Amino acid sequence: MSQQQHTPIRPQEEEINLREELDKYLKYWPWFVFGVILCVLIGFVYLKYTTAQYSTTASIIIKDEESKGPSSEMAAFADLGLLSGMGASSIENEIGILKSKTLMTQTIKALDLNITYYDEAGVKSRELYNNSPFNIKVLQLDEEKLSRNIKEELGNRFLITPQSKNDFTLKNTETDKTFEGKFGNPVNIGFADITLEKTVIELGDEDEDEDLEVSVQFSPVEAVVRKYREGVQVNLTDKNSSLLVLSLVDPVTEKAQDILDQLILEYNRQAIEDKNLVATNTASFIDERLSIINQELDSVEVGKEEFKESNQLTNIEAESELFIENASDYKKRQQEVGTQLELANAMLDHLKGNRPSDLLPANLGIQEEGVNDMIKEYNTLVLERNRILSASTEENPVVVRLNSQIDQMRGNVLQSLERMRSNLLIAQEDLDRQAAVIGSQISAVPAKERQYRGIERQQNIKEALYLFLLEKREENSLSLAVTAPKAKIVDSAYSDSAPVSPKSKIILLAALILGLLIPFLIIYVKNLLNNKVTDRTDIENATKEIPIVGEIPRIARKENDLISVNDRSVLAEAFRIMVTNLQYLLVGAGDKEKGIKLFVTSTVKGEGKTFIAFNLAITLANMGKKVVIIGADLRNPQLQRYETKARSYSGVSDYLYNADTEIKDIITTAKAHEKLDIIASGHIPPNPSELLRSERMAKLLSELEGLYDYIIVDTAPSMLVADTFLINKYADLTLYVARAGYTEKKLLGFAVDAKNEGKLHDVSFVLNDVELANFGYGNKYGYAYGEEKKSFFKRLKEKAAAL
Repeated sequence: MSQQQHTPIRPQEEEINLREELDKYLKYWPWFVFGVILCVLIGFVYLKYTTAQYSTTASIIIKDEESKGPSSEMAAFADLGLLSGMGASSIENEIGILKSKTLMTQTIKALDLNITYYDEAGVKSRELYNNSPFNIKVLQLDEEKLSRNIKEELGNRFLITPQSKNDFTLKNTETDKTFEGKFGNPVNIGFADITLEKTVIELGDEDEDEDLEVSVQFSPVEAVVRKYREGVQVNLTDKNSSLLVLSLVDPVTEKAQDILDQLILEYNRQAIEDKNLVATNTASFIDERLSIINQELDSVEVGKEEFKESNQLTNIEAESELFIENASDYKKRQQEVGTQLELANAMLDHLKGNRPSDLLPANLGIQEEGVNDMIKEYNTLVLERNRILSASTEENPVVVRLNSQIDQMRGNVLQSLERMRSNLLIAQEDLDRQAAVIGSQISAVPAKERQYRGIERQQNIKEALYLFLLEKREENSLSLAVTAPKAKIVDSAYSDSAPVSPKSKIILLAALILGLLIPFLIIYVKNLLNNKVTDRTDIENATKEIPIVGEIPRIARKENDLISVNDRSVLAEAFRIMVTNLQYLLVGAGDKEKGIKLFVTSTVKGEGKTFIAFNLAITLANMGKKVVIIGADLRNPQLQRYETKARSYSGVSDYLYNADTEIKDIITTAKAHEKLDIIASGHIPPNPSELLRSERMAKLLSELEGLYDYIIVDTAPSMLVADTFLINKYADLTLYVARAGYTEKKLLGFAVDAKNEGKLHDVSFVLNDVELANFGYGNKYGYAYGEEKKSFFKRLKEKAAAL
């Protein structure tokens, strides 16, 4: 067949098919079913054994102290600036007080919340609050020892067991140590002295008393305070209001209500105490401050008088302006002298470096007129000499005379410049000295002014503060101690009937979503990390111009991998379908009288070429066709896998190497089928490529065409050696084998390139070792026609086992 020309592949836009994407996950539906069932079951167990939490809320209004005006004691301190930026009744401060450790500690101690009772009957413990049949009073408690017991796991929980109407035992649940005692009498339990009493709750008769399972747990007050400080939330309903909402989430609603109510009570009690304390101390504070400020004011005024006399000050600002004007004049003169000095230095450098015939620069800005006249006269002599010299020689008497005058004038200019520079240096030094004196006088002015202003500022502050305290003393004498509560209760603590956690609907919905999400993520990550061919879509997406002629299912380890006569297995049906598909690809070749040559190859070894070739040959033989299979992989023969003694047979290499060998000498009838012949690879030659390239290979295939209906050639891997490319020109159809879960997707491009470059022609893919879940078009229809339909649970079990 003619070699195909290489044509560039046009990039095709990939369209996402939603149904195909869903099929990737739907074929693993047992995973999703199992995941949902498991997660929902875990959700039910979680809901059953998780303690419900309820929200308790109370609301208060913080009274605005600033609205009282002068009658408020704290207003005096606010006007003093001591509470500046906070406000006398800042709502943020009140929120901080409500959440303070001190206030919560008072609340916990008032309610004895460091002692907790539990009902141990049932699967999980249930807290008994205000409903315990026993009540413990702590006579003495060592908090440090209790904390050490908890840290060292020595136990802080005791099981109460009544022995009689008067006796009981306490058993440490950690160490099993037992303490005996009588109701109402002190008992030492190691870290505390306690008394145990019965409550007014009826305990029943003596037999029922013995069946009670009540435990008591002692906790450090510090730990309980920390727990409820973190639990209590205080929120401002609106930034422009003083309405605060207190909330607490706890499994025992009665306890949460008592905590919030007691917290508000402790807050009001503390506020009243603070107000009374302020009212009694404000007057004494103001009187004390007035006495101190009066003394300080006298001291400041005397200091101001002494400072002005010692520094002979009248008007600091006028004197400082005069100093600044003098400094400006000296600075200007310094700049002028510096400029003249630089000009003198520049002229000296130029004069010492030039030749007698060169002119000196004039009009540079030198203020010394004598120097300017000498430079002018010097330049005149140089110009006269140069003019005469242009028409005569150096021996000219006039030129000689002018040279003498120029040298003399040059010396005079140099001497004048040196004298000028010396005078400028002296003047500059004098100006620097005088400028330094003026500078020291100017620098001393700010210090004196700063000291004077500091004294004057202290005087003004003391005077203003003295007058202010006089006014506040009069206001405070009229104020009364306010004993009304600071927080007005809007709503006493109340609890919601529905728990805030766990939310059964949300938990079950989350369990359902999680049951679907976990398998989805596992499958997604598995597909994302998988770089191997999985099903036919991977080949179709990578090689759209090469058809897929067949899919071969995966065979279990214990199953036979060769097709037998009248075989109705999925494997046999897959090869029958492949043979049917081949008929459509061999429409032109099927009309010829000679046999059809089918070449079987792959990219690398291990993809199942020999397996495909042998079973395809058996399938054709079962259809009554006369078939021969040729082992053309001369380097690594594999036919012995299905024909045990094939390695010892004379074969292709012997025929190609020895011209005396005839075809009948290398043909052997296969044991697998009576109509199937085998031509083994023969002895492994040192030069397989040269043998396959010889004319005898063409002769071999040509003679076999007249003897058989189908010639199936098992060739070497195309990517590893060039043997297949050498003989592929004889093929009527090339079956390119890819193995699911083994062949890398990027290797499919090698088959496409080989086809486009003409190395392989009439190529069709055969996908080998496909999982049943990926078989055909998602295994929706499968190859189970005519079989008994299995139940859902049986199919689920088989599906899970396959996955």
